[in-house]
Amino acid sequence: MNPSAYDALRTYFRQRLPVTDDQLAGIEGLFQPRLLRRHELLQPAGETARYGSFVVRGCLRSFVVDAKGKEHILQFAPEQWWISDQYSLLNRTPALFAIDAVEEAEVLLFEAAFYHQLRALTPEFATFFYALLQNSMHAMQKRLVLTLSASAEERYVDFVQTYPTLALRLPQKMIAAYLGVTPESLSRIRRELAAPGSS
Repeated sequence: MNPSAYDALRTYFRQRLPVTDDQLAGIEGLFQPRLLRRHELLQPAGETARYGSFVVRGCLRSFVVDAKGKEHILQFAPEQWWISDQYSLLNRTPALFAIDAVEEAEVLLFEAAFYHQLRALTPEFATFFYALLQNSMHAMQKRLVLTLSASAEERYVDFVQTYPTLALRLPQKMIAAYLGVTPESLSRIRRELAAPGSS
């Protein structure tokens, strides 16, 4: 694991919180570095989640596979994103979805005790992660509303806005699985949006 993984974590927090070097050293001790190969499974669906992840490099995704073997992608997590099944991690219940690496990825893993340990470091960390969880809940609610009520074109525009670095990095079939459309429909949407005069 590249030592710069912790540099990335320190930079992330310094950009968002007034933290001291001692506080940063404390939170670093709560993470375990890991290198994931492309397509390596970090969390199987149906098993109790052991870790949450901060992505240093690469991209992870959460997904489910239906009874017909079709994948449905819930979330992508590129650099500086967090990803986990929070309910499974904190309540020791079977995970609702799987998490794997879309690309080779460097991640920093944390266990369920992480949130309790934060309070011992500084209230600012605990408050920050509470707000992060609230934002994650809002993002999932927004995604559900879009899935139920928005057109495929609107969902694609939201994908590009949410993940501006991923449109050209990810396989088309993965983006289609996230949007709930076929790869052929995604190609048509991209052509139409790229056409002169499209909004």
